Amino acid sequence: MATDSEDLLEFAEQIADQVQSFLISVRDIAAQPDEDGVDEGLASLPYLLLEVSQLLLAGGRLGAFEDFVPEERFESDAGPDPDLDAMRDRLAILFEGLDEYAEVFDPYAAPPEITVNRLSDDLTAIATDLVHGLAHYEEGRVVEALWWWQFSYVSTWGAAASAVLRAIQSLIAHDRLEPAHDAETEATDRELVEVAEEAVQRR
Repeated sequence: MATDSEDLLEFAEQIADQVQSFLISVRDIAAQPDEDGVDEGLASLPYLLLEVSQLLLAGGRLGAFEDFVPEERFESDAGPDPDLDAMRDRLAILFEGLDEYAEVFDPYAAPPEITVNRLSDDLTAIATDLVHGLAHYEEGRVVEALWWWQFSYVSTWGAAASAVLRAIQSLIAHDRLEPAHDAETEATDRELVEVAEEAVQRR
Protein backbone atom coordinates (compact mmCIF):
# COMPACT_ATOMS: atom_id res chain seq x y z
CA MET A 1 0.00 0.00 0.00
CA ALA A 2 1.88 3.05 -1.24
CA THR A 3 1.32 6.48 0.26
CA ASP A 4 2.69 9.99 0.04
CA SER A 5 4.36 11.93 2.84
CA GLU A 6 1.21 13.80 3.83
CA ASP A 7 -0.82 10.61 4.13
CA LEU A 8 1.99 8.98 6.09
CA LEU A 9 2.11 11.82 8.59
CA GLU A 10 -1.66 11.67 9.03
CA PHE A 11 -1.53 7.91 9.51
CA ALA A 12 1.26 8.24 12.07
CA GLU A 13 -0.69 10.91 13.96
CA GLN A 14 -3.73 8.64 14.17
CA ILE A 15 -1.67 5.73 15.49
CA ALA A 16 0.13 8.00 17.97
CA ASP A 17 -3.21 9.37 19.22
CA GLN A 18 -4.46 5.85 19.92
CA VAL A 19 -1.20 4.86 21.57
CA GLN A 20 -1.38 7.89 23.85
CA SER A 21 -5.03 7.21 24.66
CA PHE A 22 -4.22 3.64 25.68
CA LEU A 23 -1.25 4.68 27.82
CA ILE A 24 -3.23 7.38 29.61
CA SER A 25 -6.10 4.97 30.25
CA VAL A 26 -3.94 2.19 31.67
CA ARG A 27 -2.08 4.63 33.92
CA ASP A 28 -5.38 6.09 35.13
CA ILE A 29 -6.73 2.61 35.88
CA ALA A 30 -3.55 1.68 37.74
CA ALA A 31 -3.81 4.86 39.82
CA GLN A 32 -7.28 3.97 41.16
CA PRO A 33 -7.63 3.24 44.86
CA ASP A 34 -8.00 -0.44 45.65
CA GLU A 35 -10.22 -0.31 48.74
CA ASP A 36 -12.94 -2.35 47.07
CA GLY A 37 -10.64 -5.13 45.92
CA VAL A 38 -12.14 -7.31 43.18
CA ASP A 39 -15.12 -4.97 42.75
CA GLU A 40 -12.80 -2.12 41.79
CA GLY A 41 -10.99 -4.33 39.28
CA LEU A 42 -14.27 -5.47 37.74
CA ALA A 43 -15.49 -1.88 37.48
CA SER A 44 -12.49 -0.94 35.35
CA LEU A 45 -12.93 -3.79 32.86
CA PRO A 46 -15.43 -2.14 30.45
CA TYR A 47 -13.16 0.90 30.17
CA LEU A 48 -10.16 -1.33 29.58
CA LEU A 49 -12.10 -3.45 27.06
CA LEU A 50 -12.76 -0.35 24.97
CA GLU A 51 -9.15 0.84 25.06
CA VAL A 52 -7.65 -2.55 24.20
CA SER A 53 -10.15 -3.00 21.36
CA GLN A 54 -9.27 0.39 19.89
CA LEU A 55 -5.56 -0.32 20.27
CA LEU A 56 -5.98 -3.59 18.37
CA LEU A 57 -7.73 -1.68 15.60
CA ALA A 58 -4.64 0.53 15.34
CA GLY A 59 -2.49 -2.61 15.37
CA GLY A 60 -4.57 -4.14 12.60
CA ARG A 61 -4.03 -1.04 10.49
CA LEU A 62 -0.28 -1.29 11.11
CA GLY A 63 -0.27 -4.98 10.26
CA ALA A 64 -2.15 -4.40 7.00
CA PHE A 65 0.24 -1.65 5.92
CA GLU A 66 3.34 -2.24 3.82
CA ASP A 67 6.49 -2.85 5.83
CA PHE A 68 7.99 0.35 7.14
CA VAL A 69 11.74 0.68 6.68
CA PRO A 70 13.71 3.05 8.95
CA GLU A 71 15.77 5.67 7.20
CA GLU A 72 18.87 4.66 9.14
CA ARG A 73 20.38 1.18 9.17
CA PHE A 74 20.43 1.10 12.97
CA GLU A 75 17.65 2.20 15.27
CA SER A 76 18.12 5.68 16.67
CA ASP A 77 18.53 5.96 20.41
CA ALA A 78 15.07 6.59 21.84
CA GLY A 79 16.45 7.17 25.32
CA PRO A 80 15.81 4.98 28.36
CA ASP A 81 12.42 3.33 28.53
CA PRO A 82 10.37 4.49 31.52
CA ASP A 83 10.26 2.26 34.55
CA LEU A 84 6.75 0.84 34.58
CA ASP A 85 7.26 -1.59 37.47
CA ALA A 86 5.20 0.59 39.80
CA MET A 87 2.33 0.54 37.31
CA ARG A 88 2.59 -3.26 37.03
CA ASP A 89 2.46 -3.58 40.83
CA ARG A 90 -0.59 -1.33 41.05
CA LEU A 91 -2.39 -3.30 38.34
CA ALA A 92 -1.59 -6.56 40.13
CA ILE A 93 -3.17 -5.18 43.30
CA LEU A 94 -6.19 -3.84 41.42
CA PHE A 95 -6.80 -7.15 39.65
CA GLU A 96 -6.05 -9.38 42.64
CA GLY A 97 -8.08 -12.54 42.19
CA LEU A 98 -8.57 -11.79 38.49
CA ASP A 99 -4.99 -11.27 37.34
CA GLU A 100 -4.03 -14.77 36.17
CA TYR A 101 -5.64 -16.31 33.10
CA ALA A 102 -4.97 -19.23 30.75
CA GLU A 103 -4.08 -18.63 27.12
CA VAL A 104 -3.21 -20.75 24.08
CA PHE A 105 0.29 -19.52 23.22
CA ASP A 106 0.26 -20.65 19.58
CA PRO A 107 -3.00 -22.08 18.17
CA TYR A 108 -1.07 -23.65 15.29
CA ALA A 109 1.36 -25.56 17.48
CA ALA A 110 0.84 -29.31 17.73
CA PRO A 111 -0.32 -29.74 20.40
CA PRO A 112 -1.24 -26.16 21.36
CA GLU A 113 0.64 -24.86 24.40
CA ILE A 114 -1.44 -23.51 27.27
CA THR A 115 0.28 -20.74 29.22
CA VAL A 116 -0.67 -18.87 32.39
CA ASN A 117 -0.47 -15.12 31.91
CA ARG A 118 -1.18 -12.10 34.08
CA LEU A 119 -3.18 -9.07 33.02
CA SER A 120 -0.80 -6.82 34.95
CA ASP A 121 2.27 -8.24 33.18
CA ASP A 122 0.72 -8.17 29.71
CA LEU A 123 -0.65 -4.64 30.01
CA THR A 124 2.74 -3.40 31.22
CA ALA A 125 4.59 -5.18 28.40
CA ILE A 126 2.22 -3.66 25.84
CA ALA A 127 2.72 -0.21 27.35
CA THR A 128 6.51 -0.63 27.26
CA ASP A 129 6.46 -1.42 23.53
CA LEU A 130 4.15 1.49 22.79
CA VAL A 131 6.14 4.00 24.84
CA HIS A 132 9.32 3.10 22.97
CA GLY A 133 7.73 3.91 19.62
CA LEU A 134 6.14 7.05 21.03
CA ALA A 135 9.59 8.35 21.99
CA HIS A 136 10.63 8.13 18.33
CA TYR A 137 7.43 9.86 17.22
CA GLU A 138 7.81 12.73 19.66
CA GLU A 139 11.37 13.28 18.43
CA GLY A 140 10.08 13.64 14.87
CA ARG A 141 11.26 10.21 13.67
CA VAL A 142 7.89 9.31 12.20
CA VAL A 143 8.94 6.41 9.97
CA GLU A 144 11.02 4.91 12.76
CA ALA A 145 8.06 5.16 15.14
CA LEU A 146 5.79 3.44 12.65
CA TRP A 147 8.44 0.78 11.98
CA TRP A 148 8.76 0.04 15.70
CA TRP A 149 5.00 -0.04 16.36
CA GLN A 150 4.48 -2.30 13.34
CA PHE A 151 7.35 -4.64 14.18
CA SER A 152 6.42 -4.93 17.86
CA TYR A 153 2.74 -5.40 16.98
CA VAL A 154 3.57 -8.42 14.84
CA SER A 155 6.18 -9.82 17.23
CA THR A 156 4.87 -9.06 20.73
CA TRP A 157 2.15 -6.62 21.70
CA GLY A 158 -0.41 -7.69 19.11
CA ALA A 159 -0.60 -11.20 20.54
CA ALA A 160 -0.50 -9.88 24.11
CA ALA A 161 -3.32 -7.41 23.48
CA SER A 162 -5.42 -10.09 21.79
CA ALA A 163 -4.95 -12.38 24.79
CA VAL A 164 -5.82 -9.57 27.21
CA LEU A 165 -8.94 -8.75 25.20
CA ARG A 166 -10.16 -12.36 25.36
CA ALA A 167 -9.50 -12.48 29.10
CA ILE A 168 -11.38 -9.23 29.72
CA GLN A 169 -14.30 -10.38 27.57
CA SER A 170 -14.45 -13.60 29.58
CA LEU A 171 -14.42 -11.73 32.90
CA ILE A 172 -17.19 -9.40 31.76
CA ALA A 173 -19.25 -12.32 30.49
CA HIS A 174 -18.91 -14.18 33.81
CA ASP A 175 -19.78 -11.05 35.76
CA ARG A 176 -22.87 -10.19 33.72
CA LEU A 177 -24.24 -13.57 32.72
CA GLU A 178 -23.72 -15.63 35.86
CA PRO A 179 -26.38 -14.95 38.54
CA ALA A 180 -25.16 -13.53 41.81
CA HIS A 181 -25.79 -15.80 44.80
CA ASP A 182 -26.11 -13.91 48.04
CA ALA A 183 -26.86 -15.57 51.37
CA GLU A 184 -30.63 -15.09 51.00
CA THR A 185 -30.67 -16.58 47.49
CA GLU A 186 -28.59 -19.56 48.58
CA ALA A 187 -30.94 -20.19 51.53
CA THR A 188 -33.94 -20.11 49.20
CA ASP A 189 -32.20 -22.52 46.83
CA ARG A 190 -31.56 -24.94 49.71
CA GLU A 191 -35.22 -24.78 50.77
CA LEU A 192 -36.36 -25.55 47.23
CA VAL A 193 -34.01 -28.53 47.06
CA GLU A 194 -35.30 -29.85 50.43
CA VAL A 195 -38.93 -29.48 49.30
CA ALA A 196 -38.15 -31.35 46.09
CA GLU A 197 -36.39 -34.15 47.99
CA GLU A 198 -39.33 -34.50 50.41
CA ALA A 199 -41.73 -34.70 47.46
CA VAL A 200 -39.65 -37.47 45.90
CA GLN A 201 -39.58 -39.42 49.18
CA ARG A 202 -43.38 -39.25 49.53
CA ARG A 203 -43.92 -40.91 46.16
